[in-house]
Amino acid sequence: MTETKPLLMAEEVIAWYGKRQVLNGITVSVPASQIVAIVGHNGAGKSTLLKTVFGLLPTWTGSLRLDGKLIRRPSPRMMLEAGVAYAPQGNRVFSSLTVKENLEFAAVALKKRTTSTEAITRVIGMFPMLSALLQKRASTLSGGEKQVLALASSLMWSPRLLLLDEPSLGLSPTLAADVFQHLSQLNRDHGTTVLIVEQRVHQVLKIAHHVYVLRNGEVSFSGPTSALSDEDHLRQVYL
Repeated sequence: MTETKPLLMAEEVIAWYGKRQVLNGITVSVPASQIVAIVGHNGAGKSTLLKTVFGLLPTWTGSLRLDGKLIRRPSPRMMLEAGVAYAPQGNRVFSSLTVKENLEFAAVALKKRTTSTEAITRVIGMFPMLSALLQKRASTLSGGEKQVLALASSLMWSPRLLLLDEPSLGLSPTLAADVFQHLSQLNRDHGTTVLIVEQRVHQVLKIAHHVYVLRNGEVSFSGPTSALSDEDHLRQVYL
């Protein structure tokens, strides 16, 4: 069987957050058209890894490659233009805008004004709950609704690589299950590659192909998610 080519490769990455070194030589490979999960306790470096990949934090040493091409100084604009979208944790939306305006802004950011209507229809098809909220200001939404809006906004431009930082944060178990189902369908139907940081370990392992466990800024385990199907093994590598 031919091995799937990595869409994203981070090799021996060292990165700092403020005055603290958080990533200590991490290597992560994200094969094209797969879902890769990053799990670990708080402070392990999961969010820092996504921010470094997206260019929000500098890479001190190590390298990042997209489609095999070395990216020397990644920036959010550069990554967006390359088809990489990032949805940070914490319900990051424009509170003063309506839901529809938030979605339209996401499309305008990549100069896709002519396709915004189709894109909004597509993401509402993924998250029907947004249909009744289009004219509501984001400031009036619940935490869970804001999180869904943030995720939908990141999908407006049909990214080929989606970086997700705890997309289920603040969601009810039912809504979180819907988000995981939609991500699995997005990957299956459109081949979208996903690198996801998630605290709901059992749920994310059900949709991911590969998992990295981080501990103290290092990779403590890497393997197919099937390798952690045994609860004792999962507890051992996670703790």
